Amino acid sequence: QVQLVESGGGLVQAGGSLRLSCAASGSIFSINVMGWYRQAPGKQRELVATITSGGGTNYAYSVKGRFTISRDNAKNTVYLQMDSLKSEGTAVYYCNAPVYTRRGTFEHYWGQGTQVTVSS
Repeated sequence: QVQLVESGGGLVQAGGSLRLSCAASGSIFSINVMGWYRQAPGKQRELVATITSGGGTNYAYSVKGRFTISRDNAKNTVYLQMDSLKSEGTAVYYCNAPVYTRRGTFEHYWGQGTQVTVSS
């Protein structure tokens, strides 16, 4: 079993910053890609950013230049630094990781989500 635990959400004013963290633990052999998704009220879940174990990154167009994804492979932890936040950034943010487990299986995991609210 693998757990993804997110932290760092909260309430921030427009233009402010927040840093999200997501730590993966459990029966992990390796994790190639880790990512952040978000779901705003009444909308579908959407990709925010992903990062490979080698440091390759991908961002949604709407957050490019304002958000930075990073990771600590030794800790199986991914971060999302969010700067210049806008009101449309209000959403529940979810961590995602496809995991190669020590049991030899490939399993897809999501965190429980952390609320980010940006006030205008």
